[in-house]
Amino acid sequence: MCLQNMVRLDFKQIGVEILALCILAFFGCNKFVKVPEPINSVTTGQVFSTDATAIAAILGIYSNMSGSEGQQSFSDYLTTFYLGESADELTDGDYVYNLYLINELTASFGNTLGSYFWVPAYYDIYNANAVISGAQASTGMSTGGKTELTGEAKFIRAFCYFYLTNIYGDLPLVLSVDFNQTVLLPRTSQAGIYQQIISDLQDAQRTLPSDFSLSGGQPIRANKWAATSLLARVYLYRQNWTGADSAASAVINSNQFRLVSLDSVFLANSAEAILQLQSQTINYPYATWEGYNFIPYDSTSSVTVWLTSQLLSAFEDSDQRRVNWVDSTDYNGQYYDYAFKYKVQVGNANAAPLENYTLLRFAEQYLIRAEADAHGGGGGIPQSIADLNVIRMRAGLPAYSGANDQQSILNAIMHENRIEFFAELGHRWLDLRRWGLAIQTLGAISYKAGNIDSTQLLYPIPPSEIQTDPNLTQNPGYH
Repeated sequence: MCLQNMVRLDFKQIGVEILALCILAFFGCNKFVKVPEPINSVTTGQVFSTDATAIAAILGIYSNMSGSEGQQSFSDYLTTFYLGESADELTDGDYVYNLYLINELTASFGNTLGSYFWVPAYYDIYNANAVISGAQASTGMSTGGKTELTGEAKFIRAFCYFYLTNIYGDLPLVLSVDFNQTVLLPRTSQAGIYQQIISDLQDAQRTLPSDFSLSGGQPIRANKWAATSLLARVYLYRQNWTGADSAASAVINSNQFRLVSLDSVFLANSAEAILQLQSQTINYPYATWEGYNFIPYDSTSSVTVWLTSQLLSAFEDSDQRRVNWVDSTDYNGQYYDYAFKYKVQVGNANAAPLENYTLLRFAEQYLIRAEADAHGGGGGIPQSIADLNVIRMRAGLPAYSGANDQQSILNAIMHENRIEFFAELGHRWLDLRRWGLAIQTLGAISYKAGNIDSTQLLYPIPPSEIQTDPNLTQNPGYH
């Protein structure tokens, strides 16, 4: 029997008690190197005794990723904020002590950043591993339920490793819940991490449904197209142009998604959303953390973080993304422009969320295919320009009219990526790094000049983790 027939997805109705039993007690750990001894058979049997109870475990991971209990996570605002300030799109005006803003990270700062990225991502990886092993060992779950749940857990694991390896580089590759196998792991090369990511996503592609039947028609649990979309991005990052073109084309041609008006992109259940995290309806602020942190509380309040002059000057005249996704406030006679993609600052605890946090959206697939084709994949330059124009037309801009040589097309694609995905899950920082343009671009900014170098392109491994695991080494340049 398929999972969707076993339980209706509703975080509020699942109840804190079930999630607490299935996740906090069952998966309780603070760091992957300090996980408990192998899970006892009684607890494992209870959690994976039926499809319905096993679903509660996977929902608990999504709940954690969406910032449950009022805690922001690496999979939402924290990645947008820190990577956005490390790049050239967000600032809070602290050009002396804000080490990620001025690209002067130190090893000792690694513990602070680790609490935002390393620890929560590995926590979710451990939970995903527990779901995989628990489902496969279950004698009470249906065959279809095991297959679907395993594929979904592998997607989550791949998603976490994608961000971890792009933030830290080489990493311990944790694929087990066995403490004896994970406690002293060395770092696996980034190539090895990517190999595992690709394997997990391919498995998820094969085993997950192509619709949103697992989640009652809402794009709030991974399906085949979420796996394919992330796989397209991974292939792009690995410069597998043919693979990126093929995966992005599959999503584009699936007829499951469409571009929507700019003011509707980030609404809950938007037709552009490939995967969203449900905004919590049991904990403040009942909205996305981006909306809560970026938008001033009222007309007399200041903003905590705002858009840089470098980003604002990059918008073309008449670009409707500037109109719809940027707002400003006058605080003490000073105007501040802030990201306004998410428009709800505090939601209603008694109503369904107007906005859900978007992890993957359809527009990216056009830009992935455009970039891959400009490098020789699929339809080549003509298809690349056509895909570029899809994004430009939605933004109210004229069709691309520049030169048709490869570098000119790539420059145009890089520009569209910058504007389309500003203040969104660190896209700009990750793009600058993979394009090899981070040092050149950021070094031209006065408050970053002289600081940004090859060391700063990766965040420092948390020293506390290195102290626990003697086989774990620090990233080059950090002492």
